[in-house]
Amino acid sequence: MNFLTVDNSYLQVLTEWRRDFHRFPEPGWLEFRTSAIIAEKLEAWGYDVYVGKEIVDGVSLGVPDKSQAEVFYNKALESDVSSKWLEKMEAGKTGVIANFDTGIAGPTIAYRVDIDALPILESSSEKHVPKKLKFRSENKGFMHACGHDSHASIGLGLAEQFMKVKDKLCGKIIIIFQPAEEGVRGGSAIAPSPLLEKIDYLFALHIGTGVPKGTFVAGVDGFLATSKYDVTIQGIAAHSGINAEKGKNALLASAQAALALHSLPPHSEGIVRVNVGTLEAGSGRNIIPALAKMQFEIRGETTAINEFYEKQVEQIFNGIGAMYDVEIQLDKVGYAINVPSDQQLAKILMDTAKLQPSIQEVIEYRNFKAGSEDATFLMQKVQQQGGQACYSIIGTNLAAGHHHEEFDIEEEDMLSALEIWLNAPFRIYEEMKDNE
Repeated sequence: MNFLTVDNSYLQVLTEWRRDFHRFPEPGWLEFRTSAIIAEKLEAWGYDVYVGKEIVDGVSLGVPDKSQAEVFYNKALESDVSSKWLEKMEAGKTGVIANFDTGIAGPTIAYRVDIDALPILESSSEKHVPKKLKFRSENKGFMHACGHDSHASIGLGLAEQFMKVKDKLCGKIIIIFQPAEEGVRGGSAIAPSPLLEKIDYLFALHIGTGVPKGTFVAGVDGFLATSKYDVTIQGIAAHSGINAEKGKNALLASAQAALALHSLPPHSEGIVRVNVGTLEAGSGRNIIPALAKMQFEIRGETTAINEFYEKQVEQIFNGIGAMYDVEIQLDKVGYAINVPSDQQLAKILMDTAKLQPSIQEVIEYRNFKAGSEDATFLMQKVQQQGGQACYSIIGTNLAAGHHHEEFDIEEEDMLSALEIWLNAPFRIYEEMKDNE
């Protein structure tokens, strides 16, 4: 197989895109500017482009409130992006799907990248490279602290490079720029899209995650299934010294719930993780607290284990509601399932990655019991329709861990990922010919 290479000068293009996305991070379901920039470039290169309302067919979970949505929408309006793309979006309906039909019989090959940022205040340390090189976040309190800015750039670079070799392609190429991966909200919402039917091969990728620079993990299994919840507990306020008996204490109810959640027993068939991340309650020392708010998550090694604990969670809050005579609103605001990569496709990607000069080690398949990923919804859809799906990791040196205020990557690794993905279809074509 002849390995297609991209001139090293193209790294400057990827870097400029990545640093622009980094300067203007947008949280999940509010990626207005990001989506518009991506859509504009894709259309100029000759793709059929679908945006926001055209691609989100499922339920959008965990959509930010109206006031925050207006802030980011207005910022996008004030930037230099085309309003024709913004008109196709609203809070809870963002992201882009690009489609290129070669008109020649062949497989449909899809790529998925995520594009959203995190609610983190980026470091202002002079040692922090984005600060030093003047591409630190300008949206205060938000940051690309997980590498999605680089993922979006890899996806764009792949799209442009495919058009340079389009005469060598067959079938269809689909590139998915998925919104709202953080909080695992976007995958389940776009998976039902008719644009994503009958995909034969699906690739997804992450940069970093503790994998060393120069290492490529072709296929991953072990992402934990997860469910994210927001809880509101409504009680009744009362004077704590005069008529405390008339109050219904939401703070105590929430504290009892937090203890019960962290006391859930382990499961004999796999990993379980529970975490209460935020708990807010009360308004004064002499007032029976009438309101409490909580955010928590559960994770399970398999989808079945996670679903088992979802039922336990419901029982806990039903019991707490009855015990303290309070009203409880339990909202599921995000979730992901556990789906393994197809080992046959991982081998194809491994053979491709071995030809990339900067990759010193290729790991064909790794069990990766760490975080969760909502690309699993897209992977499941492809596999259920008879296709194959593969999630990969490209190593890099990180300035700090994921979701840290000093997170940063080594940008040259974007080019390595791009070249591996660019060559994957041609390896698939060869495999298909060999199997005829």
